[in-house]
Amino acid sequence: MNLTLLLDLDDTLLVNNIDDFLPAYLQAFARFMEHAIPSNRFIQALLAGTERMVKNRLPDCTLREVFEETFYPTSGLQPAEFERLAEHFYAEVFPSLRGLTRSNPAARQVVEQALERGYDLVIATDPLFPRSAIEQRLAWANLPVEKYAFKLVPSYNTVHFSKSEPAYYAELLASLGWPDGPILMVGDNPERDIATAAKMGLATYWIIPNGRQTGSIVSTAAGELGDLIPWIDRVQQQDLQPDFATPDAMLAILRATPAALDSLCRGLALSTWNQHPEKDEWCLNEIVCHLRDVEAQVNLPRLQQLLEQVNPFMPGMDTDAWAVERNYHEQDGPAALRRFTASRLEMLDRLESLPPEAWSRLARHAIFGPTTLEELVGITASHDRLHLKQVMQTLAAILPEKALQAPDSPVN
Repeated sequence: MNLTLLLDLDDTLLVNNIDDFLPAYLQAFARFMEHAIPSNRFIQALLAGTERMVKNRLPDCTLREVFEETFYPTSGLQPAEFERLAEHFYAEVFPSLRGLTRSNPAARQVVEQALERGYDLVIATDPLFPRSAIEQRLAWANLPVEKYAFKLVPSYNTVHFSKSEPAYYAELLASLGWPDGPILMVGDNPERDIATAAKMGLATYWIIPNGRQTGSIVSTAAGELGDLIPWIDRVQQQDLQPDFATPDAMLAILRATPAALDSLCRGLALSTWNQHPEKDEWCLNEIVCHLRDVEAQVNLPRLQQLLEQVNPFMPGMDTDAWAVERNYHEQDGPAALRRFTASRLEMLDRLESLPPEAWSRLARHAIFGPTTLEELVGITASHDRLHLKQVMQTLAAILPEKALQAPDSPVN
């Protein structure tokens, strides 16, 4: 089975009671910083920045960026000073918190058996910490990144959403190039691991004693971590296929696309944007300009038309021809990405404000025939996934040393 396995970290791979760990972490960090800032003020700033991360929905701001926008004005610390001190804290003090956790004996067995079966493993932790803190907790779980070939370990450096958003899961999958085949999310938290992943259309395995599901949240399966691999061996592959056809999943994909593009394209030399992988294949400029113009000149007008008219007719459009007609090759790729993101946020604002019944509004399309708003949004989400894969294939051809790594992969 070509399975992508998303694994939560705390209280899944690592026994870590957050009610004990978080206060100890805050107190240790505050004590370490007290010569530079009063403890109460530091904790207030740290929690305020963390709350901003949890609530972030902007696809062009990493969690680190939104944290810093709140943390520095609240704390009064200078970025260079805090970064230096924080690096020392995570290297010298954070390791002392290991005693509050303990390894789960089943975790290493699950990871090793999954890798033996050829599964792609993603550490689907809430990315609210720097990379070093996440790597240390993996090491406490006896799963050091140097030993185990995880495809992706997200952190606040490159990820744009927390696990409160279905777009978090969409961004992980987008960063992997939208893998084909079954996908399974494994975690202990009923809301952030199970319910949110289910909104993204993913199969879920809920880590709870004896597999006894309670309350209104329902998982595909539930049980102890040690029961996971035997259960996967028994389950039918089609039962783990994601369903991206719901409004929640489609909206998550639409929000995650500019986020994934932001991570993939940051720091690229301008010369890279117009470099073709092959003679007749699009460069990054052409892909991003195409997404920009389709969003602004096709998707948004169609949404407006569908909401204002009764069963409107929508002509087909040859948008691929625009690449040559509009000379995308010579345009400003980063500026096009910013414009695409702005249009996409406008699209999301309008879609998310609609009542559920609006998704059934009818239209007539020159190519698709009778259709609905829900189907048209699904086509846009599929279009996003197609071009995200194209971006990754392009990067793999022109910058193989970058594209072979997902953002925040262990080798970064």
